[in-house]
Amino acid sequence: MPATSTLVGVLLGLGTQMYSNALRKLPYMRHPWEHVLGMGLGAIFVNQLVKFDEKLKEDLDKMLEKAKAANERRYFGSFFS
Repeated sequence: MPATSTLVGVLLGLGTQMYSNALRKLPYMRHPWEHVLGMGLGAIFVNQLVKFDEKLKEDLDKMLEKAKAANERRYFGSFFS
């Protein structure tokens, strides 16, 4: 999974830089270092996005468990105690 997200980020960064050069009607590989920088930033961005998504899922699961426990205490706790 990390290799896939890194590759997607690299392609996103490269595509963004090439699209930017194409819009300005410049040669696609005008400054190669900008492409390397874009690929690195794209890889970092997508990897952080994947980490954020995983943390968001964990937090949601915790919140749902707390809500479920509160509902069980509210509705079933008064009948059996």
